[in-house]
Amino acid sequence: MATLSDVAIEAGVSPTAVSRYLNNRIALPQETRDRIDLAIAKLKYRPNLLAKRLSTGRTEAIGLVTPEIANPFFAELAAAVEADAQLHGYAVYMSSTQGDRLREIDAIQRLQDQHVDGLIMMTNEPDDGTLAELLSLQQNVVLLDEDIPGVSLPRIFVENEQGGYLATRHLIDAGHRDIAIVSGPQNLMSVRERMAGFERAMAESGLPVRPDWVLLGAYSRDHGRASATVLLGSDDRPTAVLACSDYIAVGILSMARQLGVQVPWDMSLVGFDDTPFAELVDPPLTTIRQPIAEMGRAAFGQLLALMNNTAVVPQTRLPVQLIIRQSVRNLGETSL
Repeated sequence: MATLSDVAIEAGVSPTAVSRYLNNRIALPQETRDRIDLAIAKLKYRPNLLAKRLSTGRTEAIGLVTPEIANPFFAELAAAVEADAQLHGYAVYMSSTQGDRLREIDAIQRLQDQHVDGLIMMTNEPDDGTLAELLSLQQNVVLLDEDIPGVSLPRIFVENEQGGYLATRHLIDAGHRDIAIVSGPQNLMSVRERMAGFERAMAESGLPVRPDWVLLGAYSRDHGRASATVLLGSDDRPTAVLACSDYIAVGILSMARQLGVQVPWDMSLVGFDDTPFAELVDPPLTTIRQPIAEMGRAAFGQLLALMNNTAVVPQTRLPVQLIIRQSVRNLGETSL
């Protein structure tokens, strides 16, 4: 296996010059750079990563903490982060926490123990102060998708309130007045903001928000199914539902079908995320599109800036978009 000294001899330079060139710590004439590159290719030299990490103090790896990788929303985010990280020479160590606070703590401690150079943090559970306390001691951390109050770190979010408003406005414009909302855990930032958008649209139209039609729980299919059982279990039921994630919407859709309720003719449904399966379900789901890949790229870009000690943006808000498909019925239409 070729060594750095072998490359230096082949290129006719000192081992120190090769080392500093590979670590971008020296400006060399083009002809010298070309000789080193040719020597590396000829000898099939691969840097000793352990030695490099000891000399630079960097692991050339980042951590990505995600609530679950099975959910297409988080999977797409992770893919975008990994693609950009690879372009900049970083490996990505992923932790799927399943909402387990101890797993989240463990991931943060890996950064503290210098197993990674930085961390992109996603959570789907409200913080009880534990995460904020740990993260307040860290620098190279970016919060993605959900907030963790009490820490001063770069944040990447979408316009959640506007998404809730657009979805509800679409239902109202289609003639719906009896509208329920099914969302994630109470006290999560995204839940509060999407609820605020829902309430704004309802208030503009002079429509009441019924407390028994506000169902909060997990961002999961199981919560969607349980909520549909409650909402559709009586004659007094909504004509439309805003599901604040596509996963919730799929749960509602499956339970509605089981109960003999046809979407959209008996009940209209709007989701939130526009994950890949949203257009594949029956009927294709009208939903709020989050720019998922762009969120991942923005998060890595901010983390890279932190790791390179360059300026970062304290908070980034990315726009959302209403995607109209076939899960909303205009009440002026007649059934086939």
